Amino acid sequence: MIAPKVMVVEDDEPLCVLLKYNLEAEGYQVEMISRGDEAEVRLQENVPDLLVLDWMVPAVSGIELCRRLRMRPETERLPIIMLTARGEESDRVRGLSTGADDYLVKPFSTPEFVARVRALLRRAKPEVLSTVLSVGDIVLDRESHRVYRRKNEIRLGPTEFRLLEFMMQHPGRVFSRSQLLDNVWGETIYIDERTVDVHVGRLRKAVNHGRLPDVIRTIRGAGYAIREA
Repeated sequence: MIAPKVMVVEDDEPLCVLLKYNLEAEGYQVEMISRGDEAEVRLQENVPDLLVLDWMVPAVSGIELCRRLRMRPETERLPIIMLTARGEESDRVRGLSTGADDYLVKPFSTPEFVARVRALLRRAKPEVLSTVLSVGDIVLDRESHRVYRRKNEIRLGPTEFRLLEFMMQHPGRVFSRSQLLDNVWGETIYIDERTVDVHVGRLRKAVNHGRLPDVIRTIRGAGYAIREA
């Protein structure tokens, strides 16, 4: 299973270490960023499954970044947990009304934090935690590592399986080659973007076998997407 990606925007280094350790222990992929402006740039490149956002990060505050994210189509539904030392009711109301989905006041317990992350992902993005994904007439079973189309099993290599799994988590969304490299191969793997074209070609050939309708869209100059229906 492709682990859900969590971005944490927090400038308190000891807290960063603690949150990263506990999130990774739960099986999440974690990206840590200490400044609001850097997070904004990164979120334009790659949107995680969930964002943990501190109110008082440098450069662009968490509350302002949250407001900007809710104005962008790509991030208007991004699950956001706001972290803050502000415990007044008016501050909580402001954070939630700006667009945060949940709100934790420091200091908070790590088990509660992890539980809030899990609960928000389950509610907002159940597909990232589900063991079975379904898009159109394609069914992908993460536990058995099998894929079916119209009840006929499709044989895929491990890379094509991960590629299909990732795209099925985001049906209809267009991903660039660099985004697919980051999310399927990993940001630490250095391979040519043309490799993505090769594996998408293999995946397309496998899932469209027997003259079935093509479920993978190629958007010239933009990337690839899986059709929702």
